[in-house]
Amino acid sequence: MARGDTAEQAARTPFRDVFAVAEFRALWMAQLLSVVGDQLARVALTVLVYERTRSSLLAAITFVASVVPIFVGGVTLAWLADRYPRRGVMITCDLARCALVLVMAIPGVPLAGMVTLLVVVTLTGAPFTSARAAIYPDVLTGDRYVMGTAVALTTYQFAQVLGFVLGGTVAAFFGTRVCLVVDAATFVGSALILRAWVRPRPAPSAAAPGHHGPSRLAGLVAGARLVLARPALRTPMLFGWLAAFYVAPEGVAAPLAHDLGGGAAVVGVILAASALGQTAGAIMFSRFVAPRTRLRLMGPLAVAACAVLVLFFWPPGLSGSLLILFASGLCASYQLAANAAFVSAAPHELRSQAFGLAQGGMSLGQGVVMILAGAAALHHAPARVVAACGAVGAVVALALAVRSARDRGNQQAPWVREG
Repeated sequence: MARGDTAEQAARTPFRDVFAVAEFRALWMAQLLSVVGDQLARVALTVLVYERTRSSLLAAITFVASVVPIFVGGVTLAWLADRYPRRGVMITCDLARCALVLVMAIPGVPLAGMVTLLVVVTLTGAPFTSARAAIYPDVLTGDRYVMGTAVALTTYQFAQVLGFVLGGTVAAFFGTRVCLVVDAATFVGSALILRAWVRPRPAPSAAAPGHHGPSRLAGLVAGARLVLARPALRTPMLFGWLAAFYVAPEGVAAPLAHDLGGGAAVVGVILAASALGQTAGAIMFSRFVAPRTRLRLMGPLAVAACAVLVLFFWPPGLSGSLLILFASGLCASYQLAANAAFVSAAPHELRSQAFGLAQGGMSLGQGVVMILAGAAALHHAPARVVAACGAVGAVVALALAVRSARDRGNQQAPWVREG
């Protein structure tokens, strides 16, 4: 069967076929629990820091502390999921994060200590994310893989919506430490699900687990060379990195909510708006758009995801702000095509390392933009800062879209031929 035929059939694969796979159901439930818990902790600490300091920069740095370490972890720790059995890596990461979050919930831990622990928690989650992304093609084969990727992305966005809304509400009524205890419980639940329903598989790497040093460095170099040199991986990765611009509102969510006359609950709603848009977009994009059309739409949607934020230049009020963020998230559904193309093109033995590098670069970009946005919000209205980030992102996205369209017009373009 031709590759294009397989892709076209994948677009028509119903969700029930994906959920008929027991291992996928387990990975899906573990992801749902982990992401909801993560957002609870993220919102709670961001609100706590802003309430104590009234500093938009410190609030943004706190939010970034739960994002940027993914870059360090993706570069330095993702190799673990290629060297050791991936199920074991995921379970170990879950249990480690549970212990760290429980320490954060101990009364008397200072803000600096809580933020530091949040960094370590996020760092520990990088190998988990890489292992889960790498194991999906082993669990779902053929037509089911594309739909499984859509379900995973949709679940992630839906879990973010739940986590952001619950995080703002729980933080407002019960306090930060209750959020952290719930977060720890979600990690335990995830580990138990993985242990019970995901089949153990041998480590994908042929290298001996006890061999360290040069082989580890060689793995990092090989992964970086693979991602940067192969257009089938580099182009969708660059589209993924554009998220740094349209997620900028997350870095100034607390001061933006304050300007709109809201508190912790409004922070959660603001954070949830974009995620809700991405959830709806991913469902429509995967069910009603053919795979080849998805690739053609990546450029226009990437531009639109950033450009719509320019409307914040004219302060739109709470309802208008939520509508703009929802629209931006809806356009950001192009990430489904970018993610599926990237993971599908990565070789099995380096899949986790490649995904870790791509995810790490995305997180680093998001962190840098969020910190810059937080710093700018010290001197300018948060809405204007969001608009400026959207304008810059739209220009970058347009340049990338023009380049990718030129590649598609060239029959010799490797990323089109391979992806």
